[in-house]
Amino acid sequence: MRNRETRVRGIAARAGGWSARHRWAAVGIWVLFVVLAMGLGSAAGRVDVKDSDQMGGETHTAARIVEDAGIDEPAGETVLVQTRSGGLKATDAEFRAAVDAVVQAVEGTGKVTGVTSPYDSKTISKDGRSALVQFDMRGEADTAGERVEPVLKAVEGVQQEHGSLRIEEIGGASMMKTFDDAFGDDFKKAEYSAVPVALGILLVAFGALVAALVPVALAITAIIATMGLMGLVSHFQPMSETANSVMLLVGLAVGVDYCLFYLRREREERAAGRDAQTALGIAAATSGRAIVVSGVTVCVAMAGMLFTGIAEFEAMGLASLMVVAVAMVGSVTVLPALLSLLGERVEKGRVPFLRRRRPSGSAGEGSRFWTAVLKRVLARPTLAAVVAVGGLLAVAAPALGMKTQNLTLDQEFGDSLPIVQTYNRVNEAFPGGSDPAEVVVKAADINAPEVRAALADFRERAISSGASRGPVDITMHDEQNVALVYVPLVGGSDQDRAGESLDKLRDDVRPATLGKVDGVEAPITGQVAGNKDFNDQLVGSVLPVFAFVVVFAFLLMLLSFRSLTIALTSIVLNLLSVGAAYGILVAVFQHGWGASLVGAEGVGAIITWLPLFLFVILFGLSMDYHVFVVSRIREARLRGRSTRDAIQHGVVTTAGVVTSAAVIMVAVFAIFGTLSMQSMKQMGVGLAAAVLIDATIIRGVLLPAVMSLLGERNWYLPKWLHRLPDLTHDESPEAIAPTERDGERGERGEPVGV
Repeated sequence: MRNRETRVRGIAARAGGWSARHRWAAVGIWVLFVVLAMGLGSAAGRVDVKDSDQMGGETHTAARIVEDAGIDEPAGETVLVQTRSGGLKATDAEFRAAVDAVVQAVEGTGKVTGVTSPYDSKTISKDGRSALVQFDMRGEADTAGERVEPVLKAVEGVQQEHGSLRIEEIGGASMMKTFDDAFGDDFKKAEYSAVPVALGILLVAFGALVAALVPVALAITAIIATMGLMGLVSHFQPMSETANSVMLLVGLAVGVDYCLFYLRREREERAAGRDAQTALGIAAATSGRAIVVSGVTVCVAMAGMLFTGIAEFEAMGLASLMVVAVAMVGSVTVLPALLSLLGERVEKGRVPFLRRRRPSGSAGEGSRFWTAVLKRVLARPTLAAVVAVGGLLAVAAPALGMKTQNLTLDQEFGDSLPIVQTYNRVNEAFPGGSDPAEVVVKAADINAPEVRAALADFRERAISSGASRGPVDITMHDEQNVALVYVPLVGGSDQDRAGESLDKLRDDVRPATLGKVDGVEAPITGQVAGNKDFNDQLVGSVLPVFAFVVVFAFLLMLLSFRSLTIALTSIVLNLLSVGAAYGILVAVFQHGWGASLVGAEGVGAIITWLPLFLFVILFGLSMDYHVFVVSRIREARLRGRSTRDAIQHGVVTTAGVVTSAAVIMVAVFAIFGTLSMQSMKQMGVGLAAAVLIDATIIRGVLLPAVMSLLGERNWYLPKWLHRLPDLTHDESPEAIAPTERDGERGERGEPVGV
């Protein structure tokens, strides 16, 4: 029997016991790990995702050809010269003088090259009221935003001298600078404010500074270690700034939550009269196990992003997976060591006016509010389940009409920035927009007569087919045998029309011209093409990602709880939570219900990548609460309570910690809902809404109602599944209470019960 007890206690209990017995060693190993990970990662440097790795399709092929050829495409800039009102035309002397002044001003900065007058390139609008001066920034395109300021000031100077005309600059470099200036600090503010917010909530939850600092410190060290690991891993799987931001978000949320679960249980057992060593042993065997099960499930969910084939998603998935794994390991190793070292000192730094929260009676009588709620839910479980499911389905209903698209510049940023208005004016005057389609033509001999003829034919047919109104420009790179063909698409910022123009180029014009020449590659890229390829790849990855996450989450729950019923209900409840989050997103950002409250008026769509991203993130994070609550219910059931009593005990005693954890997550995610970019608003609102619904309606009402209706069937496992590996263990505190030998060890000051 003793061997059975030792085996079933699991890795979390054994890890917690070792850490408590070797607390200084455990802390030292953790600190060494964090320092080494950060040091090695910094030394190795981080490899970021390349354009050619961003996605598949023609966009990938085009980027690969350009990179292999060693062609550095500069950041292109455009200056719009436009009549404000009246009959002034581009042919008038005043207009020409303004154009000449722009050309001289930008050339005089020494920062540009290839300045082209609209009178030479014929970039004059049909109505003759608008013209484009075009040029390229010197140096690398990725850093052009850092060098464009003198050019912008030069253009502003010309504007001041010609008040009757509108003279505005737009392009890759100017947009980069504008957005960095306007929103570059948004992420930093969000990241910096997330930690104080989490700390403040923990102070309220624990009422003690030391107890609040422990979870935050462990989460931060987990994030630091993961940042170093990202540098090492990036040499095999490139990373990105977006992946770094998502890692910080997820790392803070789960890192604090895991510590909160562990610390709350340890304090609860001590408050129930158990000695410090036994309380720590019980926390290790119960909350520690729940953390391991939850962490592995979250990691599996995050791994779903690796199936998208999109480098950005793969980077986000791997970074999130790593930070969850590091936080999980830290929670079951160094946290017990810290609690053993601190002992009663974890209560130091009491916050004035916050009464000391100590559960009375046995191990936590729980929340009075949730006790009252549970009493009504369990009295009429059928009614509670019907009302909860009906409410969630009603909230999720708008998701049936979800419209996803890549947000245009004005949708993403609104009219708050002048450059957005410039973007719209350029698209209105020049329907092809300022970002044309780009055909990357690769041939054995780019100057071969048949290739030259095909290029000329392509240029002519691109216009005659109606896909473009021109001008179609061709840049030859003779040494690399590559030609770059720039085709302004009819439709401009109207994505549907521009997409139709792209299809004409790809499906009709290219096969009839360049496609007839043997050995010629001609993938078409550009903003519209990139969006289309991204969407196609994303749609194609939905089913495999969905199947992977759901199937593996189901299997993990089945093995962890040895119950087919619990595994099935966990999947269904999580899907309801995700569906409700989708419904809220569509209602707010697509239909505009309450959009003014979050500054999202006029968006009208959900950004393409968000539904899949939210599904993976939410499915993983929802398991935190589910595993923690169901583990407590199962524990009570193993201690001999009836299923109904076990449900009430499990939900009520975990309500406080789940509420605190949910408030932290909601607060952190809501910070991202305050950012200026609509895509970040949508992500923050979606995550915050889903976590709030999950921690209240799902875990507080629907879960206990469904489990009450199922009764003993909650623990059903068909005989043919008994052969599955048994990953459960006896979570009852009585099962790990001190034995006679443990008591002797306890008298010597050694940890017991683990």
